[in-house]
Amino acid sequence: ATSRLLINYSEPYRSEILDYLFKPNFGASLHILKVEIGGDGQTTDGTEPSHMHYTLDENYFRGYEWWLMKEAKKRNPDITLIGLPWSFPGWLGKGFNWPYVNLELTAYYIVSWILGAKRYHDLDIDYIGIWNERSFDSNYIKVLRRMLNAQGLQKVKIIASDNLWEPISTSMLLDSALWKVIDVIGAHYPGTYTVRNAQLTQKKLWSSEDFSTLNSDVGAGCWGRILNQNYINGYMTSTIAWNLVASYYEQLPYGRCGLMTAQEPWSGHYVVESPIWVTAHTTQFTQPGWYYLKTVGHLEKGGSYVALTDGLGNLTIIVETMSHKHSTCIRPFLPYYNVSHQLATFTLKGSFSDIPELQVWYTKLAKPLERTLFKQLDSLWLDDSGGRFTLDLQEDELFTLTTLTTGRKGSHPLPPKSQSFPLSYKDDFNVDYPFFSEPPNFADQTGVFEYYTNIEDKGEHRYTLRQVLNQRPITWTADAANTISIIGDYHWSDLTIQCDVYLETLNRGGAFIAGRVNKGGILIRSARGVFFWIFSNGSFRVTGDLAGWITYTAGSVEVTAKVWYTLTLIIKGSLSSGLLNGKPLWTNIHVKYPKNGWAAIGTHSFVFAQFDNFHVEATRSK
Repeated sequence: ATSRLLINYSEPYRSEILDYLFKPNFGASLHILKVEIGGDGQTTDGTEPSHMHYTLDENYFRGYEWWLMKEAKKRNPDITLIGLPWSFPGWLGKGFNWPYVNLELTAYYIVSWILGAKRYHDLDIDYIGIWNERSFDSNYIKVLRRMLNAQGLQKVKIIASDNLWEPISTSMLLDSALWKVIDVIGAHYPGTYTVRNAQLTQKKLWSSEDFSTLNSDVGAGCWGRILNQNYINGYMTSTIAWNLVASYYEQLPYGRCGLMTAQEPWSGHYVVESPIWVTAHTTQFTQPGWYYLKTVGHLEKGGSYVALTDGLGNLTIIVETMSHKHSTCIRPFLPYYNVSHQLATFTLKGSFSDIPELQVWYTKLAKPLERTLFKQLDSLWLDDSGGRFTLDLQEDELFTLTTLTTGRKGSHPLPPKSQSFPLSYKDDFNVDYPFFSEPPNFADQTGVFEYYTNIEDKGEHRYTLRQVLNQRPITWTADAANTISIIGDYHWSDLTIQCDVYLETLNRGGAFIAGRVNKGGILIRSARGVFFWIFSNGSFRVTGDLAGWITYTAGSVEVTAKVWYTLTLIIKGSLSSGLLNGKPLWTNIHVKYPKNGWAAIGTHSFVFAQFDNFHVEATRSK
């Protein structure tokens, strides 16, 4: 759920961000885009909607991944597309929190997503995964392969198991039928190393999720080091960064752990961070289908070098000297090593000995005055050198030496200045044909909130926002027991939130508006704040947390299902009050913690409810 805010950017800024990510020979020039197959559950920084919320439901226009894949393909038609589920809609589990209850049904669900990508968006999915960082079922993988083949999807390859090297590698060695249907072993955060059994399978080895580090220069150093050393130490021929772009509220888990930052659609501000240019050192001068040479390795005084060729005479050499201090990734632990100044001499032999000239691209990750990002230096002329050249290497540097002349440091005009989220914000959800299934800036953290049309209602509540899940999904992490979508500025302190609410479920329906919500993502279960609830059984509650353990006040009120009510929540300093249809329901209740947080809406458990005319007036905490 990390690209959530990207789609809300206005043009030209949105296209500029996409250019830096995907446009060949411009910025990161990415070779691969791996997307989540939305499963309605919390997957780190939010929930992504499934293409099948319910048993007979199919909709291939929900969420933003279809749009993102099309934008990537528009810029680079050759980009590799990968799909992987984190969570699954609840109906697949038949009462269990497990996607392997009915193997055929889950395979049908995944194959439907691949077919829908082609039918509705003309997208060819190249690889499909099993279940992100969770158990695999060998029989399910075989069933999935059979079903793919039966649907004419022989070209779609299977990657497994997006977890650790084991037990998938040993399972493949012991089960020839399983070995046959898996094309790539994908491991997460391997720390540049593989295991013997993975190599014995003789399958392609990938680091299918890596990086996950703050996109500072240290994050860039981490990325530069593992892009080289995942192959040198672990024979991995692909390294995939989580995440593509930090387009989610920064105070959610792993804030700014993307290759670049685009978390302010309301201002248009974005930052092309240094990992973009570190990526370019590899991606602009190689392509899928190129081969690593056997002459790769570590430098004598720290750092590493790789060399790749297209087999047609082109050569690219990438050298990195990232120090331990400036290249530590978020995980796993990195044992200490030393990097110091050195001279490194390379000799081009065989067919490469005739290369007359190498283009040189350079990065130095250092203090701002010494910092250089992806700069083209003078070419190296090799005519009289017998193919020999020497590099003077300091620490925290990256060199790319290449026969390719297509490299370019692309640029767009500077984006607008950074601004905080508007202190006054309204959304009436009156969108007849929404471009996108979810309204701007709302970030679902449990449940799924979508634009909805009440066909019978010709009045002001014809177009609303609706929570659409009626059962708990097969979760990937600890989703909350109640649904919630957050919005706004984490530093909001004093605020007035008003929203119209419509409970669809008799007796057990419930919904809330909230302020100062202090947690989201994988931590959503423990979110604190001030929550104002109404229930269709004729009661209200004010709680200090999403789970409802801390009750400030409660009582009876004339509320029922199928009627619209206007809720108003006022929080000022350590006092809070609430109004129902403009009349005070409770006043000046003490709320000491938290001091600030997002605004939010949501429901009590997984029930249908609608929201309309959302309005916030806020001040930021000092």
